[in-house]
Amino acid sequence: MKNLFVVTHPESVHHVEHLVGGWYDTALTSNGRAAAKLLAERLSSLVGAQQTEIYSSDLLRCSQTADILAERLDGPIVQTSDLREISYGVAEGKPQAWLDAHQTAAPDDNRLDHRGGIENAETRREFANRIYRATNMIVARPCNNQIIVTHGFALTFVVAAWIKMPIDAAGYVNFASKPGSITHLQQDQFWKSRTVRTLGDVAHFADGGDGIGRVSRAD
Repeated sequence: MKNLFVVTHPESVHHVEHLVGGWYDTALTSNGRAAAKLLAERLSSLVGAQQTEIYSSDLLRCSQTADILAERLDGPIVQTSDLREISYGVAEGKPQAWLDAHQTAAPDDNRLDHRGGIENAETRREFANRIYRATNMIVARPCNNQIIVTHGFALTFVVAAWIKMPIDAAGYVNFASKPGSITHLQQDQFWKSRTVRTLGDVAHFADGGDGIGRVSRAD
């Protein structure tokens, strides 16, 4: 049985400052670090004593989360830029209100290749290609217990890659989650069937995630 646990990083500085994230590199807040410790305890109970690999976005808010998980789980960490959040180009680090005012919705006939009207922003196709590449590489590894530490919107494409959704269809999907959530993906040994056991679980937070972090459209 293969188990893949996908973690969305907890609260980061850009969340509380209401800034666009993407590739804008900010650290965890004190609340975020506390949340990461709760994540580590929950994952420890889910994984048990089995060998575990940890893969992380190389952005600071994810790498700090991965470090805290590794302290508890004693697993190796591999960082990769392929697991970064979607890039918002020139909007990164600007107030969220700036992005809200300048971004344009994708037309139905070009959802994957639209840049949202933002200079140098990443398209969903470009984003999906690298998230799919990272997910497929990780899943192909022989380790049966793996953790991916990534970002809120990136979670959608990890799950899409897991269920082998064609990228052309992935432009229509979004799996919303809170910061600090755990999504449990599982593949059985016999049929190789892939299941989404839980999606965006925040039961490890006593308040259900409220106050630990907030959902950011530009995570």
